[in-house]
Amino acid sequence: MIEEIKAIYRNRTPHILGHESVAKAAVMVPLIQNKDGLSVLFQVRGHQLRRQPGEICFPGGRLEPDDLSEESAAIRETCEELGIGADEIDLIAPLDIFVTTHTILYPYLCQLKDDIHLYPDPEEVAEVFTVPLKFLMNYEPELYYIPLEMKPPEDFPFELIPNGKSYKWRKAKIAEYFYRYEDKVIWGMTARILHDFVERMKREENLDGA
Repeated sequence: MIEEIKAIYRNRTPHILGHESVAKAAVMVPLIQNKDGLSVLFQVRGHQLRRQPGEICFPGGRLEPDDLSEESAAIRETCEELGIGADEIDLIAPLDIFVTTHTILYPYLCQLKDDIHLYPDPEEVAEVFTVPLKFLMNYEPELYYIPLEMKPPEDFPFELIPNGKSYKWRKAKIAEYFYRYEDKVIWGMTARILHDFVERMKREENLDGA
């Protein structure tokens, strides 16, 4: 029996527990050189879209069965939404995986070619804009917390757990960052990914100057 178990788990790559039951998506955090220097590119979702119309996001979307990897999905979606070729994307590195209760999000950092011409898909993208990286490095986003509380339904088998209905469920909270730039407000998962990227840049900058 133990040999069968070893054979099953030999050379296995671990995944996030429960990943089969949640949506998986990949996004690209594109850097681009323009008149404001090195900048981060964002897009506004089409106002006719069913999900999150008009919200600011990074290029990306759900993984498709034909995608060879999360990285290839991020590249494919970026090409489709911005109307560019894969050869115009210089992939830099994967960023930290973002896990929520309903989605696993795989972000990637890239640089777009300096002389690139964008042809956004009007069905998916209402607008494309950039924010200077220098601005983001010196900006302190607004931070709010949304509390999360476990509330089991009445038919939950309380008799099977210690202390029954008096069980002390752990409470949690979600951090929500808000970046304001001109008439744009960046928040939600996009702001979380942006914040992680910018804060890592700040830490590395401090180490270099130490």
